[in-house]
Amino acid sequence: MKTVLTIAGSDSCGGAGIQADLKTIAAHGLYGMSVITAVTAQNTIRVSGIHVIPPEFVEKQMDAVFQDIFPDAVKIGMLSDSEMIRAVAGRLKAYHPKWVVLDPVMVSTSGNRLMDQEACECLIKELFPLADLITPNLAEGEVLSGLQITGRETMILAAEKISGLSGGGVLLKGGHLSDSADDLLVRPGEERRWYPGERIENPNTHGTGCTLSSAVACGLAEGRSLPESVAMAKEYVQCAIAAGLDLGRGSGPLDHMWRSEQII
Repeated sequence: MKTVLTIAGSDSCGGAGIQADLKTIAAHGLYGMSVITAVTAQNTIRVSGIHVIPPEFVEKQMDAVFQDIFPDAVKIGMLSDSEMIRAVAGRLKAYHPKWVVLDPVMVSTSGNRLMDQEACECLIKELFPLADLITPNLAEGEVLSGLQITGRETMILAAEKISGLSGGGVLLKGGHLSDSADDLLVRPGEERRWYPGERIENPNTHGTGCTLSSAVACGLAEGRSLPESVAMAKEYVQCAIAAGLDLGRGSGPLDHMWRSEQII
């Protein structure tokens, strides 16, 4: 069985973070492992508290996983600060996993900055060079590129600029475009790839970014190419949104198990 490690924060309502990642990995038939970087008290309405795990204990978790069940792919999500980023980067450099997918959790869906400037610069310096794919949303793409993204043309400029920072692949997610939900994959020396997406009328999209990046990691762990893994992941997320799960009083979670429900 192929294995995927998620390094991220815990979401107590189960819609994002570690919980969303593990559900996604299980839904793809792979074995999921976790390194928890923070514990949050949150639901579909608000985040009421965050407890950051000490970086040295994050390192211990990574050692425990890599020294026993070496992952076929690694997905990285919420990292709180520069010290945490350096700790994770140091262990990745020590173990050299084959595939690393980085979801740069920098800006919330509502537009709030979740990471200060120093941490952003550290993320670019320490983790971008280690990632095979970076998956920013449009708000994060604007922060990383310094450009205002208004449509497909500015998406191209921003994605290429971010790719220049990392030297690897960038999947710029267009879920917040006004007229579509198209994503753009840019890789150095390769032709740009667009992944068209229809806007689905469902306000329950909590954890979409976590789910997409984990699904891409699953495809890579199974031996699929990066473009194929992205296509598979986008289809999985779209179907998880379209399934219409409605839980909670705010922005609810996706239906990660929509495939098994279809079988039933």
